[in-house]
Amino acid sequence: MNEKTKCAESSALRIRIDYNNMLSTVVGEHGISPAELEAMHERLASARDAVDAKRDSMRWRDLYITERANLSAILEMAEFVRYRAENFVVLGIGGSALGPIAVQQAIAHLHHNDLGKAVTGCPRIFVEDNIDPERMAALLDVIDLDKTVFNVITKSGSTSETMAQLLIATKLLLDRFGEKDLREHLIVTTDKEKGNLVGIAKKYDLHTFVVPDGVGGRFSELCPVGLLPAAVAGIDISAMLDGAELMDCICTNAEVEKNPALMLAGLEVLAMEKHGANIGVLMPYADSLKYIADWYAQLWAESLGKKKLEGGRMLRFGQTPVKSLGVTDQHSQVQLYTDGPFDKTITFIGVERFRRTVEIPHVFDDIPAVSFLSGHTLNELINAERIATEHAVTASGHMNKTILLPEVNEFTLGQLLMLFELQTAYAGELLGIDAFDQPGVEEGKNATYALLGKPGYEDKLKELQGRSAKNDKYVI
Repeated sequence: MNEKTKCAESSALRIRIDYNNMLSTVVGEHGISPAELEAMHERLASARDAVDAKRDSMRWRDLYITERANLSAILEMAEFVRYRAENFVVLGIGGSALGPIAVQQAIAHLHHNDLGKAVTGCPRIFVEDNIDPERMAALLDVIDLDKTVFNVITKSGSTSETMAQLLIATKLLLDRFGEKDLREHLIVTTDKEKGNLVGIAKKYDLHTFVVPDGVGGRFSELCPVGLLPAAVAGIDISAMLDGAELMDCICTNAEVEKNPALMLAGLEVLAMEKHGANIGVLMPYADSLKYIADWYAQLWAESLGKKKLEGGRMLRFGQTPVKSLGVTDQHSQVQLYTDGPFDKTITFIGVERFRRTVEIPHVFDDIPAVSFLSGHTLNELINAERIATEHAVTASGHMNKTILLPEVNEFTLGQLLMLFELQTAYAGELLGIDAFDQPGVEEGKNATYALLGKPGYEDKLKELQGRSAKNDKYVI
């Protein structure tokens, strides 16, 4: 089967991108002109070629191939957890948590934990992505350790937040079950050879899954980091990989106009460079996709928020991602998006077919201002509000575009994840930065280590102490 045929498969479930409203021909002077877009073509082609040339080092792009070999082991472990546990707790932060949260919200029942295992056939899913002490205490109040399996996820095995959670959970489990039965309640997802978790897993003979080389946390959802929690929740992870494969295939297209991830990257970079749009709003019109915006915010911010010295000048890059939810945030943010400054782009995510239909009944037919809704559905209403908001933003001259999913399922979700990951990689090339490191995050990590007395960070502690004096004049 040739690539063109392969990419045309499942076209009925293919994500579509409409970027008409990014252009000056639609929104006016604050939009991207066709001439600007045409002039960008050479840079876009170079960015596409650069990303393709680095494919061997961007192992996240091949996860839909490499992880198929691990599917049997992942599904077998997921079946064990579903049989063994009433609670499945992910210990992780950043990409180790945001991806699993986003996929769980997107595919599982929106009240999955409330329905209970008797209905869903799956344990309740908890993703502990913070170290607020009240949150950890609250979790321990609602789970029974006898019926709980923990999955600790950190590639480095040195992430302070995750390791602190692990210390707490491990102490409780050892006190309850002892070393022999720890493996029945604790699963490790980490690097194949390096890091503290490797030794811990070997010591207690824990079930272990590997985060592949070349796969950073924010690009890790399609490896065991995300696939195991998804499988525990009964999500079809093979279909997710199929969707990612389709989108990657589409984005190998040499024509800029037919490569959606490349075009999205180009539009955002042009909006930043030529139109001062240093804010990017992602606004899904579906509760199921609410946390896709959270996952995307890390992907976009941590990948593109960089600085580099060039020609004696310190250049700073990045676009601030803003999370929004339609229609909820029509009543909290859209006033700014229509009447506020032209410093942002808005990306709507629409869903053509929802998985459930809710009819609006005839009740107050004697009140025309209300009864016009009767006979319609909430499905019609939410899509009408999305279209109406798109119109209002466009009429006010603000750049916007729409990503349209035929429906929300594992296949379309896999496409969406790969679309945003490739968009980010292309944007990094266009900006001339490394989209795969995070030096700003490392500085904060190192300062935390120093403050808590980690060996080897004594000089960093002295640096912090030298900056600790505060002028009381500026403290109220």
